[in-house]
This record gives sequence, structure tokens and C-alpha cells, in this order.
Amino acid sequence: MRHTQPFPALTTERLELRAIHAGDASFYHELLLLAEVTRFSDLPDAASPARATRIVTRMSKLFPSGKGCGWIIQERGNGERVGAVRINHIDKRWRWGDIGYESHPEFWGRGFMTEAVRAVVACGHNHFRLNRMEAWTLPGNDASDRVLVKAGFVYEGTLRQKARFKGAYHDFRMFGRIERDPINLSNPTRGNRVPA
Repeated sequence: MRHTQPFPALTTERLELRAIHAGDASFYHELLLLAEVTRFSDLPDAASPARATRIVTRMSKLFPSGKGCGWIIQERGNGERVGAVRINHIDKRWRWGDIGYESHPEFWGRGFMTEAVRAVVACGHNHFRLNRMEAWTLPGNDASDRVLVKAGFVYEGTLRQKARFKGAYHDFRMFGRIERDPINLSNPTRGNRVPA
């Protein structure tokens, strides 16, 4: 089912989340050239410009097709692009969706991704009427684990060798939240740990 309503642009204290479009392909290609960005993901390492364009095109079609929603994250005021976040898939019958995200290392450690994911969580529950949202991380991606916990996700366990990409099988650390779970608006200190 295709959406007939306007794209759900989101605004937070420091960020604007807008629809992804073809003009974002060069920015996304630059992201995919950074090993630290693709290291803990199923995104291709050192993707070609054509591959990056195909990924951006696929993300831009998520909302119009009714299958998900993709946003470019940019700073309010100057419009500088920070990264991307998306609901990769929406199951309308069971009312759940899964999310993914990446950002430029220049913006790491400033809480931008936590801010963006919290906005997407609120949109997922309120706009798309999702009861459950989930995400996975690869073992060792502690920063992404922390983003999810700060956005109200709970670590639910590890699915062993869930997927194969980049020439190897990978365990998925699964995180989930349901609509009634609070969005964690506190800023946990570095001492807070996500279960290993």
C-alpha cells in the first residue's frame, strides 16, 4: 500500500530529518568510503558511486512504497548532513518495523544519532502506528548499542550466525522496544554498560 500522506519530516533540538533524494548520493558515497562507518554493518566496504546511488534510490522509495521510511539527518540552521536513519521494513499486519542508521565520524560522540533515533522511534510508534521496533548490531559495536539503549531499546539476545555478508557469517545482537516502553531521555554516563 502506497502512502498518500506527506513525508514525515522530523525536527529535534539540533537536527532536521528530511526525505532522502537523488542529490544525497554523493554524500552517502563518501560515507561508504569510510571503513569505520561500514565496519560493523552489512553495507559494502568502499562502495562504488553507482552502488551508493542504488542504495540511496532504494531508501528514497521506502516511504512512497509504504514499506518503510528513510531520512537524511542534517544539522538545523546550517543544513550540514550528519548521516542517514531509516525504518528499513514495516510489517503493517503485525505492526513492527526495524531500523538502521549511520553517520559521519565527524559527528560521533555528540549525541546526534541518539537524538535522531529517538525522533524516529516516536515517529514509528505515533505516525506509523508500530507496536514494536527492533534493530541489530554486530558484536563489538558498543557505540551503536549505547545509542539504542538511550532510545529505549532493550537488548534481547544474540542470534548466532544470523546472516552472511562480506565473506563471513555474523551474529546479530538484537534490540527491541514496544510502544509502551519509555524513550530513555536521560544521558547515561560512560560507565553504564549494555550486556555483553
